[in-house]
Amino acid sequence: MFVFGSNLAGMHGGGAARAAMDKFGAIWGQGVGMQGQSYAIPTMQGGVDTIKPYVDQFITFAKGNAGKIFLVTRIGCGIAGFRDEEIAPLFKDAVPLENVILPKSFMNILTAAK
Repeated sequence: MFVFGSNLAGMHGGGAARAAMDKFGAIWGQGVGMQGQSYAIPTMQGGVDTIKPYVDQFITFAKGNAGKIFLVTRIGCGIAGFRDEEIAPLFKDAVPLENVILPKSFMNILTAAK
């Protein structure tokens, strides 16, 4: 599963969201959750605090779907304009999950924090 940053309106016009729509079955107009072989996490609606609940929802979903592998992109670090250092900590609870593959930049930040 291709995990990408989206906007709440599900307008997957650029970046990883466009790739998710073109290659992984993301649905135009759906900004959150599973769609095809992808999972949308909204990143365009405000600050990091507005992204966290969606990341938490994703982590819960990944825990309940151990048979699926989730490849997380650098959500929020492209068009949304956040830095890896701002977004990576949101994924700390995903580190022990064997079915979630985080970006190397996120892992470097998360493992350095220990």
